[in-house]
Amino acid sequence: MILDQATLVTVASAITGLLGIFMLMLWVQERGIRALAWWGGAYLMGATAVTLWGAQGAAVLVSPEIPNAFLFVSCGMIWSGARLFHGRPVLPGALFAGATAWVAVMQSPDFAQSGHARLIVSAVLIAFYAFLTAFELRRERRRTVGQKQGTAATELVARLLRIGVPMLHSAVFLAPVGLILLAPMAVSADGLFALFAFETILYVVGTAFIVLVVANERVTHVHKTAAMTDLLTGLFNRRAFLDAANRIIESRGRKSLPVSVLLFDLDKFKLINDRFGHAVGDDALKVFAATAAGNLRSTDVIGRIGGEEFACIIPGAAQDAALVAERLRAAFEADGVVIAGHELHATVSIGVAVAIPPVAIDPLLARADAALYLAKNNGRNRVEFDQGDTPKPKAATQLADKRSQTAAELRSARPSVSAAPFAASFAD
Repeated sequence: MILDQATLVTVASAITGLLGIFMLMLWVQERGIRALAWWGGAYLMGATAVTLWGAQGAAVLVSPEIPNAFLFVSCGMIWSGARLFHGRPVLPGALFAGATAWVAVMQSPDFAQSGHARLIVSAVLIAFYAFLTAFELRRERRRTVGQKQGTAATELVARLLRIGVPMLHSAVFLAPVGLILLAPMAVSADGLFALFAFETILYVVGTAFIVLVVANERVTHVHKTAAMTDLLTGLFNRRAFLDAANRIIESRGRKSLPVSVLLFDLDKFKLINDRFGHAVGDDALKVFAATAAGNLRSTDVIGRIGGEEFACIIPGAAQDAALVAERLRAAFEADGVVIAGHELHATVSIGVAVAIPPVAIDPLLARADAALYLAKNNGRNRVEFDQGDTPKPKAATQLADKRSQTAAELRSARPSVSAAPFAASFAD
């Protein structure tokens, strides 16, 4: 069956409008994804443009430049939604640039009366916005610790689709431009309109599918991150830490390489709460979390496992554990002098246990807890190793002798890093 232009216009307008309403309904449910509102609005704007386009041949008086201007605004909104989705600001000038340029050139009678000229400019503007959309949609959430290879492969395919659909749309609109320039008499405006209309229907459906996929990925990622994050500190919660620790132990065990567990406990934390209030105590926990995020390596995993107690697992032997633990202890001693305007002089005691897998995380935590108890008994604000880890690493003793280094030197030597995104960077 051959579809005439009126049928194509009606189908395109109906499909685009319904998809726009659907995206707006999704945005109502997920207000945190503002891009859905932009994409829904873009589709409704596009449906309006197509409807006005069809109305030009009717008795309804529609200025000839208005439908295309609406269409270019719609393309700009789709691109802007992709920018918003990845945390980039909307550029109003670029958003309306296509529509503004179109209205300006339509003021020329020669251009307005040339079907080929209008077709070339329209195709170039639509292809340009489609290319910008593909450029934005190419961005992806980085692969995270523990992500399986199959998941990474699926994400690669999805990323190729996000780029490929807009790029194909751009190519379809640009393809006839060269033909028009070389052999204008061989090009039928009606035939190209039918081609563009049919391809646009496929594009809006394909783009809507991509939008739903990326929005679902974002919602799933947010929910997973919330489920595994300690709300106060932004670090892993107990369950997420244990899961990550087990993965590291399993990975190290395949190569018979050691792992170290560090257990942290803020010294005299109850006294801080009793004297300054729980709000200041919470601030002390946040400061420790930020200090940890700024002084641990990218391969180390830390979490808050309860109250003022934190645990960290590092892929390394006793020597590595000594260096990491002492660096973090000294850094928090510097950062904890003044917290929330109060002179607290907060410190942390650290217990360390080292083992070569196979070993379970719970026995390692128990051994680190015994070492932490020893650190508390020996005066706090110190690093102690589990008594089973003999001989005690020389690095720990050497580093402990450097405690005379001033807090100012420590603070200036280390960059400031926020702890809030720490756990999210490890989310699956």
